[in-house]
Amino acid sequence: VNLKFVTQLAPDQETAINNKNIAQLSALSIGALHEWMQELSLDQTEQDIAHTLLDEIKKRLSFLAAIGLSYITLSRSARTLSGGEGQRIRLATQLGSALTGVLYILDEPSIGLHQRDNDQLIETLKMLRDIGNTVIVVEHDTDTMLQADYIIDMGPGGGTQGGLVTAAGTPREIMKNTKSLTGDYLAGRKTIEVPTLRRTPESFIILKHAQKNNLKDITVRFPIGVLCCVSGVSGSGKSTLVMEELAPAIRTALKGSRARVVPTLDLVGIDQIVGLTVVSQTPIGRTSRSNPATYLGIFDDIRALFAQLPESRIRGYTVGRFSFNQQEGRCRECSGHGTVTIEMHFLADVVMECKQCKGKRYNRETLQIVYKRKNIADVLDMTVYEALSFFGAHKTIAKRLELLDQVGLGYLKLGQPSTTLSGGEAQRIKLVDELAKRGNKTFYILDEPTTGLHSDDIKKLLKVLNQLVAKGNTVLVIEHNLDVLKSADYIIDLGPEAGEDGGTIVVEGRPEQIIKSRTSRTASYLKQALKAALKSN
Repeated sequence: VNLKFVTQLAPDQETAINNKNIAQLSALSIGALHEWMQELSLDQTEQDIAHTLLDEIKKRLSFLAAIGLSYITLSRSARTLSGGEGQRIRLATQLGSALTGVLYILDEPSIGLHQRDNDQLIETLKMLRDIGNTVIVVEHDTDTMLQADYIIDMGPGGGTQGGLVTAAGTPREIMKNTKSLTGDYLAGRKTIEVPTLRRTPESFIILKHAQKNNLKDITVRFPIGVLCCVSGVSGSGKSTLVMEELAPAIRTALKGSRARVVPTLDLVGIDQIVGLTVVSQTPIGRTSRSNPATYLGIFDDIRALFAQLPESRIRGYTVGRFSFNQQEGRCRECSGHGTVTIEMHFLADVVMECKQCKGKRYNRETLQIVYKRKNIADVLDMTVYEALSFFGAHKTIAKRLELLDQVGLGYLKLGQPSTTLSGGEAQRIKLVDELAKRGNKTFYILDEPTTGLHSDDIKKLLKVLNQLVAKGNTVLVIEHNLDVLKSADYIIDLGPEAGEDGGTIVVEGRPEQIIKSRTSRTASYLKQALKAALKSN
């Protein structure tokens, strides 16, 4: 937003208007700055100088506020913006240009948005359509789909089981199509059920004096032994509370309590947990040699199996022979990557399939070892579905494969490079790794795990999260998704608004208690979700 009018208005004096200089104005949130601009009073001379700039600033600020970004400050670094926030800022730029005849493509713009903010975003997309543009949105959000003019539903499954158009038409036509999984959820034929019984917290971890960013020196009770959600409008302080206050406090307390439990001044009840795990959406590996099988340890068992085969023993092959990291077994040309990268200097690098191994990653001698007519490269090219049948007799391998299938990742190939996995896929693979362990009393934190997930995948995710709780752990989820909120045992709702108007606890308790709140922005949407779920049941 252009603020150069400050210097134009006061060239010979301190560059400030109404006692605010450009740095102070940049430090304001978009919502606060828009309000300040509306109340700005100028004399006739100043008005003549600045009216064009003021009109432009007000218009752009209103666009940013309309797409749910009123809580962001102008001085905020672009590197700290989420993908969804960056995408919406670019969308506001397009609104300001007022172009027509343009095709806009958006990839999940609802990421990180509260339902109220999402309603504003939908109205903005309609505005782009109504002035003569075409808007294509890749989206899972139910409200966005129901407001669409036309839906193209892909499937029927994910990965190798997808790639087909299963249904196309208006939302009403999609809902009538029984071949569409999306239509089943939109029509209510399939639902995510509300739990008949909600768990009661065993006790609480109490965090005192949370005051980073917009948090108002609050004391928060986090329940133990349940599935707990932290909700609130976008920018209300959820991530600050959980990721910047709670998680570091728990880590510090646990490090100081290895020999003896020593409660910190700001954290009470840490003796009720033995570990903290933040299940993020960061990649599970940084190179193409890393894949789901290596991350979960499945590949270790598979390599051991191939090393025990009679032909391997005759040749003297060990487990290392079937590793990407050992020169003796991998392709020398591509070093086990399956691809060769050619640097183009001023152009983007070109990645080509290795001509030596044809993408199989191993040398000819290693590929001559077969198990059930499959060599090691064939196994890595299997999907989880195929591998489940192939390794059904091997319990240690099958256990983790079954867990991958349970979290909705049955379509993934065992050897799929980790660099090609989405954030949601990486997060669910990490959850499988946790489920495979037998520990308890661990405190799990997840930040919007439903990002990029279809309703059917969310249903599977909730089952996994409840399995973690059933093993004696605690799961804390930062979430906007109503299917997750209605399934939680306990909710902590922050707000009531974003930025400086947020940072306090509006209401906490079971979902049935949350919907009674008159000040919570989440309550009315959650009430509708619970009512719809009970009706369909």
